[in-house]
Amino acid sequence: MSRELPILPTAVPPSISRGSREIDNADALARDRLPISETFVSIQGEGKLTGVPSLFIRVSGCNLRCTWCDTPYASWKPDSAVRTIDSIVEEARAAAAKGIGHAVLTGGEPMMFAQTTELTARLAAPVQEGGAGMHITIETAGTIIPDAGVTCHLISISPKLANSTPVNDPRDPGGAWAARHEERRLNVPVLQRLIDEFPDRQLKFVLCSAADVPEIDSLLASLRNFAPSDILIMPEGTTSPSPHRRDTAVQLCLARGWRYCHRLHLDLFGNARGT
Repeated sequence: MSRELPILPTAVPPSISRGSREIDNADALARDRLPISETFVSIQGEGKLTGVPSLFIRVSGCNLRCTWCDTPYASWKPDSAVRTIDSIVEEARAAAAKGIGHAVLTGGEPMMFAQTTELTARLAAPVQEGGAGMHITIETAGTIIPDAGVTCHLISISPKLANSTPVNDPRDPGGAWAARHEERRLNVPVLQRLIDEFPDRQLKFVLCSAADVPEIDSLLASLRNFAPSDILIMPEGTTSPSPHRRDTAVQLCLARGWRYCHRLHLDLFGNARGT
């Protein structure tokens, strides 16, 4: 069931909701427009809906800078075309007419933008009412939510562990982004709000090594109202994982009752844009 999130002004600290140039620029956009890095139809490669044909809508811009980010063209060096919500919905309606019933709003960080409220509502609205009638997945780091909420059927939350912080990253020679990222990467009130509001959810953790497990355990201990089957473990990488990294993730899932998160699109298409 889709839900619109209620307005909870205290859920997002000011340092998160208005603390970056990216978010300030997001506020400056016209209310009916979004910066879109790419749109394409492909197979969902991750999570509970793996294998489902979907329309992907990738928003450009992010309030974090993961060192291993696999879409740097939507974060580290964001490129985009500013598009109207009307044009995106029309593209979705055309895809739906060809049998594509799922839309995935991803990024970057789509929750940075107030326009996500209207876009998700219209993508989910029945075709007879001018919408696209689609099932909506939102992929988010879970650090920020538009004030007016979103419409979503599957919330795909990827909390960022310490392994994501760009320490000594050549793209951040002064360390400014490392400091910002470390400050912002986890927002427990927002994570809990998303878990509480959306009964169909997945929490997807990028695993670099067994050293990440205590941090996952600590974060999950601070959250409630989720099932073991909501926890997904995905080995880090833009190619098939090494046997050691894969086996570490598999053994962890077997021990905890969590899900192993394969990246099917890498097997099908490689690490390529538009897939």
